[in-house]
Amino acid sequence: MCAGRSVLWTNPAYVPATDASARADLDHACADWDMLAPLLARLFPDLQATGGRVSSGLIPAPDGVFGTSAGTLLIKADHALPVAGSIKARGGLFEVLMTAVRQARATGLLGRDDPVTDLAQARAFFASRTIAVGSTGNLGLSVGIAARALGYRCVVHMSKDAKPWKIERLRKLGVEVVLHSADYSTAVAAARDATADDPDSYFVDDESSELLFRGYSAAAAELAVQLDALDITISASRPLCLYLPCGIGGAPGGIAYGARAMFGAHAHSFFVEPQQSASALCQMAFDAPSVHALGLSNRTEADGMAVATLSPLVRDRMHDRLAGICTVGDADMLRWVAAGTGHKMQFEPSATAGFAGPQHLMNSAAGAAFRARHMPDVDPADIIHVVWATGGLFVPDAAHRVFLQAAVALPPAYDLPQELTR
Repeated sequence: MCAGRSVLWTNPAYVPATDASARADLDHACADWDMLAPLLARLFPDLQATGGRVSSGLIPAPDGVFGTSAGTLLIKADHALPVAGSIKARGGLFEVLMTAVRQARATGLLGRDDPVTDLAQARAFFASRTIAVGSTGNLGLSVGIAARALGYRCVVHMSKDAKPWKIERLRKLGVEVVLHSADYSTAVAAARDATADDPDSYFVDDESSELLFRGYSAAAAELAVQLDALDITISASRPLCLYLPCGIGGAPGGIAYGARAMFGAHAHSFFVEPQQSASALCQMAFDAPSVHALGLSNRTEADGMAVATLSPLVRDRMHDRLAGICTVGDADMLRWVAAGTGHKMQFEPSATAGFAGPQHLMNSAAGAAFRARHMPDVDPADIIHVVWATGGLFVPDAAHRVFLQAAVALPPAYDLPQELTR
């Protein structure tokens, strides 16, 4: 890891199991999403066709394009998620709308039996209130879009890793963007401090938000429905392996938690991180406070994952629920951005990180040891691999061309256990 190589760590504390606590939390999350759906359909025309459901497709990966491995390789297409264009819509929209419902009920604006769609006409009520968040980009976009749709004043504190086009998009929505010359943790701390003494301000805390975590977890129920539609039944002989790009950890942690609730011992979730921003690996494997403690730079093209520390909430929840963590280099992510373009899939680099996961699990010594321990009687051809593609829909054409130009200049060999070429 310290040498900047792509590695797989498997969690020695991992215990695959049925998880009644996680299942109860997942049911709660799904019920909340059901409550919010009519309001989401009212606020966002893109969601009217789905009745207010924030959902993405589950699509087969083109043969051989993203690496070869035994089993079925599917892509969860959150890179094309409507409204916010990334996986962060599942958390950001959920927390902002749940907060709006709570505030409106607390003041008597919304009665217990009143339809939540009434909040779509309550802009004057929300205009005197502020939503704030710290972000490297995509969470800020999802929070800003949701907050402004309701009429909130919204302030997004953004780190030095944020892409200029994301800053510009937020400002066009009327969001106040505060730029910081330091990293993600500084932006979060600044947002937290700015709201601490203001009773009319609400801070979306990406480091410890139960609401964000719960919003993300419901994606596992959506995945279960889609697997059923493909006639795929997850079981001991046909296990599910999920590969989830990880920054601060809320989105991948929530989805991994939901998958455990939905599929029990038959789902194995892996985080995937940039080599230089391996915050989950540093903390869970080495108990290091940040990536800097192990000499990593926290510099990566994957701006959404440029995070030096892991969420304490996620670390606690994933202690024995996370199968493992692998790392991936910026060059490989850029190669996969280019590969996706050839098949009409527009990714940003962070969205492609998960493609490293199946290669590690199926072609490395650590992956073989994990399969021998946790899937000893499974035919490799029966494993269902799902790579969660997390963002890309809103990337401007000019920015996407920069990714493609960088990919073209790279040598063809991938930094993975199996030698791959374009």
